[in-house]
Amino acid sequence: MLGGPVAGDAPIAYLALGDSYTIGESVDEAGRWPMQLAAMLRADGFVLDGAAVGGPRIIATTGWTTDELSAAIDAAEPLGRDWGLVSLLIGVNNQYRGRGVDEYAREFSALLERAIGFAGGRADRVFVLAIPDWGVTPFAARSGRDTAAIARELDAYNATAARICAARGVAFVDIAAVSRARGAEPAMLADDGLHPSAAMYAEWARLALPVVRDLLRRTSSP
Repeated sequence: MLGGPVAGDAPIAYLALGDSYTIGESVDEAGRWPMQLAAMLRADGFVLDGAAVGGPRIIATTGWTTDELSAAIDAAEPLGRDWGLVSLLIGVNNQYRGRGVDEYAREFSALLERAIGFAGGRADRVFVLAIPDWGVTPFAARSGRDTAAIARELDAYNATAARICAARGVAFVDIAAVSRARGAEPAMLADDGLHPSAAMYAEWARLALPVVRDLLRRTSSP
């Protein structure tokens, strides 16, 4: 039947792949957006595997580019193909280092295929978050970099990711707009003036929630 979680369903194992935005640089573990999303899903009645021992499995480190994330996945223990939910958010450091969109497209596409593989080949259990616009932050203002150019480049990256996701039937959650609208607010920033605070991550999790909830409900229905 359609609707909410089904009693007796197996726990959902959640794997989150990314960079500083996924590991939650400068925020407590509970403030990371995958952790907040997992809490919201549990509140909706979904049973997440590992919820009592730290929540989602996160493979992410501040500063990683697409190729560095791929190498880290290679270096991890075998991750298997039985993850019930996989998220991917990667690319801001590619942009920061001046790498081209064509290179990003190739490497993002390969990472997305890996993410789908971790979900047992089910693209309908994978979702991608857009890259936020760090150009609105105090850090960017102090850096002397062209913030309008940052915005244009990130728009190109996100359009590329969205197109690749659409071609593979993967959900794309656009958090870029809220990052621009509220990303300069003191309450939405960590102490470093660059990375999001737990409050901003909560905004991202709230945007992702209906998308992920729909994925899990549709794919658990007979």
